[in-house]
Amino acid sequence: MRSGVLAQKVGMTRLFTDAGEHVPVTVLRLGNCQVVAHRSKDKNGYVALQLGAGARKVQRANRADRGHFAVAKVEPKRKLAEFRVDDNALIPVGAEITADHFVVGQYVDVTGTSTGKGWAGPMKRWNFAGLRASHGVSISHRSHGSTGGRQDPGKTFKNKKMAGHLGVDRVTTLNLKVMQTDVERGLILVEGAVPGVKGGWILVRDAIKKKLPDGVPMPGKFKLAEAAQGEQGAPAAAAPDKGEATAAETKEGA
Repeated sequence: MRSGVLAQKVGMTRLFTDAGEHVPVTVLRLGNCQVVAHRSKDKNGYVALQLGAGARKVQRANRADRGHFAVAKVEPKRKLAEFRVDDNALIPVGAEITADHFVVGQYVDVTGTSTGKGWAGPMKRWNFAGLRASHGVSISHRSHGSTGGRQDPGKTFKNKKMAGHLGVDRVTTLNLKVMQTDVERGLILVEGAVPGVKGGWILVRDAIKKKLPDGVPMPGKFKLAEAAQGEQGAPAAAAPDKGEATAAETKEGA
């Protein structure tokens, strides 16, 4: 079992296939998703990876959080999440997971917090049909009707579908297909809708009801901090002091 990623919902758009058909997709962005800590069987009772994503100001983190991120040698993160993994699927602490962690064509499960809609009636919340538009019904056309019996059972049962707060629930959508990835910009495009509002945090993991396709990187696709510095090039040499002359200047003066 591989680790998932912590992404941020950008919004929805569409892609066109070779046949000219359009596919609605949701764009997810990886905001510097790094491994912050490991959870081991001996110390914690389970094996998992703690990931962090998003920028967070240092002055807005308390001393405990600053110490936690300092141990991992990563910048303070705005959001943290844990993913259960196998013993052989651990990713080094400090590594940044890239968008090609998922391959095009595979299926993923996404988890997010649904959009809050405030207090909603039974027709909007539970898709009730409502009452009749005539024959004695007045004012209460969109009500849910009776809530229970009078003498028998003489009470309203628990979990009765009634008006109430709608949204702000943890929702998981299964089997969304990965249509495209952009490693440079850290984008993952999945087919269909993803729960949550724009800017909301989304957990993306391999689908549990689908088989992983061939070519999926194990334990994942990531880059280390040292490797990233090597790609940027070695740091420039320190400039000499004003009182010291370089070897070239000494040679020219001679």
